[in-house]
Amino acid sequence: MTEAGNNFDSKVFLDTVSEKPGVYIFSDQDEKTLYVGKAGNLKKRLKSYFRSTGLSAKTRLMVSKIHHAETQQTRTESEALLLENNLIKEQKPRYNISLRDDKSFPYIRLTERDLFPRFSFYRGRRARPHQYYGPYPNATAVREMLAQLHKIFRLRQCNDVFFRNRSRPCLQYQIKRCSAPCVGRIGRADYLEDVRQAKAMLSGRDFALLDELAGKMESASTKLDYETAAHYRDRIALLQRATAKQYVSSGSGNADVVTVALESDRVCFGVVSIRHGRNLGSRFHIQKNPMDLIAAELLEAFLPQNYFGTVMPAEILLSEKIESRSSLQQVFSIENKRKVKIKHLCRAHRARWIESARVNTVERLRSHLNQRSQVDAQFVALTDLLSLDEVPARIECFDISHTMGERAVGSCVVFDHQGAVKSDYRKFNISGIEPGDDYAAMQQTLKRRYKRVLQDDGKLPDMVIIDGGKGQLDVAARVFEELQILGSVVLLAVSKGRTRRPGEEQLHLFGNIRAIMPGRTSSALHLIQRVRDEAHRFALVGHRQRRAKARTESPLQQIEGVGDTRRRNLLRYFGGLREITHAGIEDLAKVPGISPTLAQRIYNQLHD
Repeated sequence: MTEAGNNFDSKVFLDTVSEKPGVYIFSDQDEKTLYVGKAGNLKKRLKSYFRSTGLSAKTRLMVSKIHHAETQQTRTESEALLLENNLIKEQKPRYNISLRDDKSFPYIRLTERDLFPRFSFYRGRRARPHQYYGPYPNATAVREMLAQLHKIFRLRQCNDVFFRNRSRPCLQYQIKRCSAPCVGRIGRADYLEDVRQAKAMLSGRDFALLDELAGKMESASTKLDYETAAHYRDRIALLQRATAKQYVSSGSGNADVVTVALESDRVCFGVVSIRHGRNLGSRFHIQKNPMDLIAAELLEAFLPQNYFGTVMPAEILLSEKIESRSSLQQVFSIENKRKVKIKHLCRAHRARWIESARVNTVERLRSHLNQRSQVDAQFVALTDLLSLDEVPARIECFDISHTMGERAVGSCVVFDHQGAVKSDYRKFNISGIEPGDDYAAMQQTLKRRYKRVLQDDGKLPDMVIIDGGKGQLDVAARVFEELQILGSVVLLAVSKGRTRRPGEEQLHLFGNIRAIMPGRTSSALHLIQRVRDEAHRFALVGHRQRRAKARTESPLQQIEGVGDTRRRNLLRYFGGLREITHAGIEDLAKVPGISPTLAQRIYNQLHD
């Protein structure tokens, strides 16, 4: 018999255990919960822990730490399943598979009762009278779908305060992402028709919508209303591109495909969400395998934690056969108030869904193990430090570099879980501001960056880091509010401490009153420092290049209206730049091709 804790007698304990279903709890000498498990037959299951052979090294280690054990009987195995899930979330045992219990899935919310309804990102409890679409596997999937909706149907994105106080169209109207109902550029009836079409797309009725739009296009063309026909033609093209990206290869229906992959001491759970035949995306959970459990046992532990308290699809397709399928199916159906089927052996397109999801899960785990696992840990630490809903997948960081205000350059660097994404780095030459005004430089950099991202349907980051203090953070917040992406991205500013030494930085999170001081040993701060330092390096390189180029160029090249011919005429007439600088406006106007207005501009530029 395997030895457990010094004061724990497993034989005496097993004599008191019944053969009924229930839950068992192992604790250590500090009364901290080691493991919570369920069983249809408690005595039979618990005997397996205290045998002399057949246990893995991790299981033997856990058993050796048991100082106290107890059981809680239930009427059915389904009740045991519910109790086990609640105890795991409450006590967070060291040796259990445990997901973040405060996680909620994101939705798209439609404010139907508004005069001009709005689709927006939403996470939290669903309440009437709004309409919700989802849940989506992650925030990125929601943002991508919203971007498609706004691009195709040009619906408003702004909140009610912004909407009610507009006197002219905003930037979204200029880049053709909104029809400007706030200033009457579209009537309510036409706007509600666009909302109806957007709802059809979200509900999976894309092909019916395409047929409807095609009919309207033909009708408008027959009536010689070519402008309206072109409008429907463009909408059909956008809708076809969107659906081509989102539909899976075959089949239809609502299902989640749940797979598991094992390698080394790590386990990866993959969940692919398919709604109305549309692949909404995947989410992956990677963690340690605390007791060297096999794939089926891990999947059995994962399912209740992943689905309890959420909206479930009609089908859950598994990559492994699990023993508790019938009890889980019963509990999920009761929880969801409609029948939920759990399947393992599938045919046709469902079998292909499972195989594809299995391959992706294996690849994600291998990528996690082969690439920088330290970066992953730092991202998780950053998530915990800032109390975020989910781990950021993409971080963009901005810095400004100049010499006494000369040739300022803004930098944008991008990091994900693989490290620096240098192909996405960007530099911005700052102009038209007061030299040395870092706030204006940051405002221009952010506005140019994300205006382009919105126009080109680019990828918004999950987090934006600003090298600066609360002033810089306020500037960024104003820009993001103007672009209507303030609630979609986490904003964080990083300022140096009083001594300006590394490790004493203060973090200013938008929405928080107090600064966060993680300390020099924080792995989250190490990630922030790495990203910030890279942004500083990239900005400094860009500034030096721009400054060096400016110092080798003639100042005449910077003057609007002075091309190669006029520059040659000026140099030939005066003999050199010094003489041009000393010349008056009347003298400059005597040069062929130089008007009095241009002479005034040249004089002002050279003397400024």
